[in-house]
Amino acid sequence: MNADRAEQGVDAVSRLSVVIADDHPVVRAGMRVLLSQDDSLEVVAESSTVPETVETVTRHQPSVLVLDLTMAGQSSLPSIPDLLAASPGTRILVLTMQEDPAFARAALRIGAAGYLLKEAAAEELVGAARQVAKGATYLQPAMGARLAIADTGAPGADGDGSLTARELQILSLLALGHTNQEIARRLYVSVRTVETHRARIRDKLKTETRAELIAAARERGLLG
Repeated sequence: MNADRAEQGVDAVSRLSVVIADDHPVVRAGMRVLLSQDDSLEVVAESSTVPETVETVTRHQPSVLVLDLTMAGQSSLPSIPDLLAASPGTRILVLTMQEDPAFARAALRIGAAGYLLKEAAAEELVGAARQVAKGATYLQPAMGARLAIADTGAPGADGDGSLTARELQILSLLALGHTNQEIARRLYVSVRTVETHRARIRDKLKTETRAELIAAARERGLLG
């Protein structure tokens, strides 16, 4: 009897913790059921907005975050670096309806470990969660094919290959209308640092107006 309990305790400790972030309760409930059926995974929390997700990930430090790209009308892409900073050990699996390869490219570039469409089979979701938790990168085969078709094969061929993850994050915030001061407070950096990144972004992308910044961010899937 004690041996059985000890074995169960080991199994519980070895399970991979998962946080589900999606603004649809029915979707979250379905994912919880699917993921909980796998003995290696344990759903520890759910969230429905970007700020709530940052708070939840900070509190639980999960092995995997299953993240919807748009929650309550807000894009969650710009939050990926913040989520990783709040919980460095967390691997992010994007689960979305966004089929545009630009979204997958942007998500993976700024730190996501996987990209999966909501049309995927239940078994694929479970398998993808396990893979990213173990350190692998997962890209749904159908999305991988779309990326291959969209890419020319040359690094940076889409025009933003030279942007860093931080520059992509600042580009998205600029496109959303945030001021340098607001971005500095949100990212916990100095205003001068934001100004430097902003100048580099404009130089790399050859943009001058906010309309051009918005267009550049939208092309790269940074706006929901």
